[in-house]
Amino acid sequence: MTSLGARVVLAASNAARKVGQSLDSLGKSMEVVKYSERLVPSTRFVAVDGVAPTVSTNTAFVAPNASVIGDVTLGKDASVWYGATVRGDVHKVVIGDNTSVGDRAVIHVAKIQGDFPSIIGNNVTIGPGAIVHAATLKDSCVVAASAQVLDGAVVESNSIVAAGAVVTPGTVVAAGQYWAGNPAKMVRKVSEEELQLMATNSLETLELARMHAYECDKDLEQLTKDEEAYEDATTRDPEYFQPSPDGQKDEGDVLGQGSPGLIFDSVLTNPEEGLKFNQKKKAAQKE
Repeated sequence: MTSLGARVVLAASNAARKVGQSLDSLGKSMEVVKYSERLVPSTRFVAVDGVAPTVSTNTAFVAPNASVIGDVTLGKDASVWYGATVRGDVHKVVIGDNTSVGDRAVIHVAKIQGDFPSIIGNNVTIGPGAIVHAATLKDSCVVAASAQVLDGAVVESNSIVAAGAVVTPGTVVAAGQYWAGNPAKMVRKVSEEELQLMATNSLETLELARMHAYECDKDLEQLTKDEEAYEDATTRDPEYFQPSPDGQKDEGDVLGQGSPGLIFDSVLTNPEEGLKFNQKKKAAQKE
């Protein structure tokens, strides 16, 4: 039999819930422009049938709004950029080291019509909006923006698939060749200059990915500090007291806030300084 205390708690909970619902209904009735905010769950990493993505601890960057779904393996220094989707729901996707998947690119697999995973090697560049569907990309190749590599196709090492090209199912792009068109055909050999450019671009993308990863990992406190530091740097007179470098304590430190700065020499003590400060702030906002 339920105790008296439990009954009291249950009754109080039900009453509080009803009061809350009533207040919510009252608030809705008072709204001029009704709007319901819906929280969308993150799809950055999603498991399918109990299989979650395997992401290297040294993966360079996975954008906050990218989707890595199911049986997907991301290698060291790999990056998946904004809006990209890597979906290994009916087969596996393997992405090698230092490979970048560009903005809005899609990587998928096949099971119904054919049985193909997507296997992507090391140092591969997949451009923005490109599609790799159940295909194999060998090391150090490039699939340019909006190009498509379809079911069962293979792009060998040091090859380039030009922007907008469509490599049809089952096609093999031989090593060191440049393919373009729809359907894609061999145009010429890849030049030495292009090979060097591919290697340089791969390293630059890795560096950029690390920078984006650092910025995206910042919490609200760090973002607030960055904003305050930027505002201070753009409005503080260079001839006035300057903040101490991080980790160093100035002799004139006051309560851990550094040497006297804008907070000590503004409208409180010198009204004319406050007017100058506001003018600088407005000028900085217009730029």
